[in-house]
Amino acid sequence: MVEPVLCGRLDAAKMLGLGTTKTDELIAEGQLETVRIGARRLVKIASIRRLAGIEADQKGGA
Repeated sequence: MVEPVLCGRLDAAKMLGLGTTKTDELIAEGQLETVRIGARRLVKIASIRRLAGIEADQKGGA
């Protein structure tokens, strides 16, 4: 199965257990990396994992 590498900011907020305002702050501060595709701003899953202290190459969870 292919794992996603990008997600929307609402999904990023849910993954981190944060609200959208805090997620937007983390994006603005550069703690969450994003890319623009058309009009959408997507968050890199690897940056979510780094912020949460999860190794990017780990599969599964704790």
